[in-house]
Amino acid sequence: MARMRIAVTGAAHWHLDLFLPTLREEADVVAVHDVDPVAAQRIATGLGVRAHTEVAALLDSAQPDFVLALGPHDEMAATARTLIERGVPFAMEKPCGLDPREVHDIADRARDAGVFAAVPFVWRQSELLTLMRERFADTDLSYLSLRWIAGPPTRYLDSGCGWMLDPARSGGGCTVNLGVHFIDLARVLLGDDVWVCSATMSNAAYGLPVEDYSLVTLRSGGRVFVAEVGYLMPAQHSDFDLHFSIKARDHYVIATSPTDVEIVAPDGSREHVTAHTTNVPHYPVFVRDALRRVREGEPPLASLTDMAAVMDLTRDAYALAGPLPVRPSREEET
Repeated sequence: MARMRIAVTGAAHWHLDLFLPTLREEADVVAVHDVDPVAAQRIATGLGVRAHTEVAALLDSAQPDFVLALGPHDEMAATARTLIERGVPFAMEKPCGLDPREVHDIADRARDAGVFAAVPFVWRQSELLTLMRERFADTDLSYLSLRWIAGPPTRYLDSGCGWMLDPARSGGGCTVNLGVHFIDLARVLLGDDVWVCSATMSNAAYGLPVEDYSLVTLRSGGRVFVAEVGYLMPAQHSDFDLHFSIKARDHYVIATSPTDVEIVAPDGSREHVTAHTTNVPHYPVFVRDALRRVREGEPPLASLTDMAAVMDLTRDAYALAGPLPVRPSREEET
């Protein structure tokens, strides 16, 4: 079987390196795109492929079998519409648009056109979720508190993705960037009837236009899911402060490291199980699974329709949290 031809749009996105090694193992990367011609050429030169600054031109020239669609959030919906119109299978980084309206639009277009459109909600394929489902049914879960604190927002400036700190281009801060993973997990574990009952957000740490801390509580009946995310830890990409606490039937599950899960039994005994708990190790799993599904004609594990439902809940969280406070200038303080 011939290897698939892969193109990447919005390639200057900081997540590229999470996908690229596996893409190159599984297929041939044949072209890259970015609206920044310098970034596009730099990445293309490193890969030995052609650079493009327009998505349509890339598709005309490279004729890819599959596209990994990255890029700023305010460009994603337009990219998706072009890919759907051309009938090109793709995977698009979350959140796939600035707001629910944009994401519902492209989700409907992809569904109506029958175009494969995956979203890397990689915790769906995580070892933690696999472990949980081996030990407990989803109905056993009554309480989940998931805390995931990433590095400071300056890392986006350092990686050339300063648009992440402009809400007009990103749609928000850590909630729409990190929190959507947990909002999706809430839907997966608690069901489609999950709803947002409270939300608190702050930009107190850095005083930026986007929130650097977010605490969202979701419910499904009497069950509670707490999603806490932030840009607070002095660390680089892929280094996190993580703490998961889960009440499952008569057991208590705790994860406080990237590889260790502790299960506390009813008698108080503690069992330690090795399982990857962060998102980073699961991007290769996502890539291999998405490409296999395209080859075999299967739908994606998580689709744009799932992303649209998550964006509805994310919108509710922002509405409940209200506007961020405006940090006074030093002149006003004095």
